Amino acid sequence: MKCILCSYISIKPICQKCQNIYLSPKISKRVLVDGFEVISFYPYSEIESFIKTKHTYHGSKIYNILAQNSFKLFSKEYKTSSNIYAIPIDDKPSFLYSHTAILAKAMKSKNITPIYNTLRAKNQVNYSGQSLDFRLKNPRNFEYKYRSNIDVILVDDIITTGTTLLEAKQVLDKYSVNVLFALTLADAKL
Repeated sequence: MKCILCSYISIKPICQKCQNIYLSPKISKRVLVDGFEVISFYPYSEIESFIKTKHTYHGSKIYNILAQNSFKLFSKEYKTSSNIYAIPIDDKPSFLYSHTAILAKAMKSKNITPIYNTLRAKNQVNYSGQSLDFRLKNPRNFEYKYRSNIDVILVDDIITTGTTLLEAKQVLDKYSVNVLFALTLADAKL
């Protein structure tokens, strides 16, 4: 296999040299309503072509590389003495995998446990390229199926307007789930 960036022979679709050059996280924070913090690892413009692979056969390999270079590193550095759960937003498989589940899986550590199939959208509308008004008129209608009274980190691939993350947080609040913050691969406003 060849690296998709430099064309050198590589076991992975992006060689280690290119990962070091192009996939070093540039952490940013955005605060949404009521102090809800979203931490992103990359500006969307820098990894847009990688993000767009999520609905392709090779997307799982690309997302795994992105997850290892961001979410996994974050979980190694994040210090806590309590048990925390990583909940991927709407981790319904597409093309035989879920891109948000890959991101959450990379967070598995001593104190962070990914839980899957717990926060699913009943409305599968596509928000890509849609306005804030469209997003507000077409909520995801999340359904939560897990325990109450736990601490969680929400996991998604992109933050654009923040409506999906806020809606997910509001649903979890109804179940007394304490959302500490959200992690995303990319911030579309950067």
